[in-house]
Amino acid sequence: MVERGVSEASASTIGRWLAEDAIRPWRQRSWIFPRDPDFLEKAGGVLDLYAGRWEGEPLHPGDMVISADAKPSIQARRRIHPSAPPGPGSHGQLVEHEYERMGALTYLDAWDVRRGGVIGRSEPKGGIEPFDRLVHQVMTKEPYASARRVFWIVDNGSDHRGQKSIDRLQRRWRNLVLVHLPVHASWLNQVEIYHSIIQRKVLDPNDFQSTADLARTLNEFERRYNEIAEPFDWNFSREDLAALLDRLSDDDETPRLTLAA
Repeated sequence: MVERGVSEASASTIGRWLAEDAIRPWRQRSWIFPRDPDFLEKAGGVLDLYAGRWEGEPLHPGDMVISADAKPSIQARRRIHPSAPPGPGSHGQLVEHEYERMGALTYLDAWDVRRGGVIGRSEPKGGIEPFDRLVHQVMTKEPYASARRVFWIVDNGSDHRGQKSIDRLQRRWRNLVLVHLPVHASWLNQVEIYHSIIQRKVLDPNDFQSTADLARTLNEFERRYNEIAEPFDWNFSREDLAALLDRLSDDDETPRLTLAA
């Protein structure tokens, strides 16, 4: 800009102008447009559950709502030199860049939407049997064992996909109701909020001696978190989703302009 005579401002000033500009073409975010024609209908049922309704009727006080998923392939990375603790002032924790891979595990968990709190377990890998063990772990505990209905909100992972998973689980548990989110709707699964919490507070920085050490740390954090856990303050409704989908369908350019701004 200076060489072309557009401005005589300093490089730092020009940099500040660019940083303040609303349109930054050098930045990008990936996203997936909802392609399921029944996206609103499928996701709307889940959002109704969050709001305390099911099929147009208020939930019974004895109904439970579970949001479940798995956080797969969590690595245990043993640093080749011990981390240094944070010091006074601006001196943060020092974590060695190089590490040794000590294996990985999958963390499966069930978030209680109405009461708050999480029940989780660590497994060597995901799959139908590990997920069924999580369901057994939850459904044999009170208040779920004697609940009127226990709604399980899940995505379309292979361990709980389709009508076969509904038949399998509801045959074993008379009060279980399996509810699937549409494809690419994990952002509507409340358990993902808890996953973001453990990512920030447990897994970053990743410095574990073994997968057993990692599993023990996840379990200890879960126990401590449950001492203060409360339901998430969720306020995105079926009506909000309908309005969002309407805006996206009005103009193909709308998503890109919204994200750019």
